[in-house]
Amino acid sequence: MTRKVKLSFTQILNMNVGFFGIQYSFGLQQSAVNPIYDFLGASPHEIPLLNLAGPMTGLIVQPIIGAMSDKTWSPKWGRRKPYFLVGALLCSLALFIYPFSSSLWMAAGLLWILDAGNNTAMEPYRAFIADTLDEEQQPLGFQMQSFFTGLGQTLANLSLFIFPMIFVGMTGKLPTWVFASFFLGAVMSIGTIWWSMRKTEEVPPTDEEIAKIKAEPLNLLSPFKDIISAIGSMPKVMWQLAAVYLFQWYALFCYWQNSSKSVALSVWGATPADNPEAYGEAVSWTGLVNGWYNIVTFLTAFLLVRFAKKHGAKMVHFACLLLAAAGFLAFPHIANKTMLFVAITGFGIGWASMMGIPYLMVVNDIPKERYGVYMGVINMMIVIPMIFQNLSFGYILKNYLGNDPRQAITFAGVLLIISALLTLRIRTSKAQG
Repeated sequence: MTRKVKLSFTQILNMNVGFFGIQYSFGLQQSAVNPIYDFLGASPHEIPLLNLAGPMTGLIVQPIIGAMSDKTWSPKWGRRKPYFLVGALLCSLALFIYPFSSSLWMAAGLLWILDAGNNTAMEPYRAFIADTLDEEQQPLGFQMQSFFTGLGQTLANLSLFIFPMIFVGMTGKLPTWVFASFFLGAVMSIGTIWWSMRKTEEVPPTDEEIAKIKAEPLNLLSPFKDIISAIGSMPKVMWQLAAVYLFQWYALFCYWQNSSKSVALSVWGATPADNPEAYGEAVSWTGLVNGWYNIVTFLTAFLLVRFAKKHGAKMVHFACLLLAAAGFLAFPHIANKTMLFVAITGFGIGWASMMGIPYLMVVNDIPKERYGVYMGVINMMIVIPMIFQNLSFGYILKNYLGNDPRQAITFAGVLLIISALLTLRIRTSKAQG
């Protein structure tokens, strides 16, 4: 086995800078895409289906890319880096074109391309950490990704608040600030990936691993065989995590799809249809609120590393999910727009845990030579609940929650409580438990 060299804090930071660009793009998707759909005339119950791109591309792309990267090695390009680069190029292209969407379905189609690029770039990043860092440094590596998740999404959400003040008016069917935010995202995506690729060397496979790669070369069917094999022999702890993720990620999509409309109703008493101007103010303010929860995320990410080492990853994730649930339950009942920052702080702490801590629960039970495919399988656990949400929540919202986005946020809070309780059932390895 190739010996892993201890990296400095700066080296671990540099290797994760690319994650910042990826998460800036995801921040735009979470906070800007649904308002764009509203501006283009989407009905509330259509939004979940229009968001199907993210989970579907995640379900298809990430496990395949993970399995492919496990069987890839180039002395010049490495194992994971080629996928970073291709994904970033695709993502940047989609971000640049997106503001020119002239119809609802053009925007929806471009979202599929954007998500495919993001997933291609992001999937190998989890395996990159596991490949490069030893068990002692893996908590810092995974939480560094959580830090950059918070920072990238913070800047994306702040652009939704600041750019409307600078770039006023409309360009075509969309506000001019949309163009500025998405153009900046296009530059961030490719620029940060380039930085990480330039600053970080991959750990070469051992002679035995290279021999195995040559003996089992990539072909059309090999990624699918590897995925099926990985699921069939999946460690028990990953099945337990899947139960947590079912409720956790369903809840998060409920929040992201409905946060702007909830704020518009609770603070401005407006909807996109009856008062577009007030709704536009609500979208900008929600961008600021979401920017705050991401600030909380990058401020608390490294603190969670210390707590996880002292109290165990499971208990940290349990506590963080409860804090996030409390924030969601309070959120739709707040009429003072400033108090929204207090409520969403709980979700900021929860988001810091969600983006890093669960990987610590399972990484020591995953075979090292299959890091890529198993990180893809973990992403399947994320996107399957999202697909279920996109297919089912429109019906639930319309028939049981009165098409009221405030009720959707409350519903998300209840689901997070369930996911917190299921976290207690996880039996982690001694090293990270």
